[in-house]
Amino acid sequence: MSRLPFLLVYTFPLLHLVGLELHGVWTYLILVDMFLVTPTLDVLGGHSTREADLDGPRYRFHDLVLELWVPTQIAVFAWTIVSILEHKPQTYELVGICISMGGVAGAGGITIAHELMHRRGRVHRALGEVLMSMVAYTHFCIEHVLGHHRFVGTREDPVTARRGESVYAFVPRAVFTGITSAWRLEHKRCERAKIGTLSLRNRRLRYLLTQTALITSLHLLFGPLGTIFFFGQAAMAVLLLELTDYIEHYGLTRSRLDNGSLERVAEHHSWNSTHALTSAYLFHLTRHSDHHMEASRPYDQLRARPDSPCLPAGYPTMML
Repeated sequence: MSRLPFLLVYTFPLLHLVGLELHGVWTYLILVDMFLVTPTLDVLGGHSTREADLDGPRYRFHDLVLELWVPTQIAVFAWTIVSILEHKPQTYELVGICISMGGVAGAGGITIAHELMHRRGRVHRALGEVLMSMVAYTHFCIEHVLGHHRFVGTREDPVTARRGESVYAFVPRAVFTGITSAWRLEHKRCERAKIGTLSLRNRRLRYLLTQTALITSLHLLFGPLGTIFFFGQAAMAVLLLELTDYIEHYGLTRSRLDNGSLERVAEHHSWNSTHALTSAYLFHLTRHSDHHMEASRPYDQLRARPDSPCLPAGYPTMML
């Protein structure tokens, strides 16, 4: 399987910086790319069900492209704040900049954080936490791994969209019940592991401290404009995440067995997409069935699972 398409995600920060430099309506450039250019290229680019050789070697490239994203996003974030303070954009430009940076942090950063938080290595999981802290959504590291993957396809899962549930009802439900679910799951984990409330191993405390420190530092260094920018881009990133959650499991349910336990997660509990372009952009997140069946499998080894329910279009088109 070719490795170069996985570098496509780096066009997001490039387009953001171009829009930032040109000002005006150009600050919305990444929005045009995501929801006009990409859906068009998805149609023209066709489908891909090509799979990696699971018995072959993994290349360092596949991890490096994830790891290098973290300093890239931090640098782009810092550059954007400095640019905002220097040029004092008009309100519509600031909105465009927030949307654009949110696209970088959501489509790129959260997708990569999702991959990293499933890794066994502490460094990779820590990098995932860094990316999620940049969009004020660190609880996702808890809820997604301990909650969503266990309860997907049930009423207990905050991010399984129910059949007939509108996206406008789903997004606030997913956000707020996701937070409470993460708090509850981490409380149980700490109890089992005998982790004290004031221990930094307690992620409720650690995330609260790191998030508070980040936001306070931004406010002290860059003032109200820096804080507004932080929450604006975070809101866009989280919206992209929850729209993705909405389409990945919409209307699919798991049954309870006679003994009361849930049936094993299978191919038919996730919607897949085989569109080549967005699959590369999103590190095969679109091969979602295989991800849920083998959560620790690296993105470059995920299988297409052709028998899974398949979306009629790529993720950006489905969002629209």
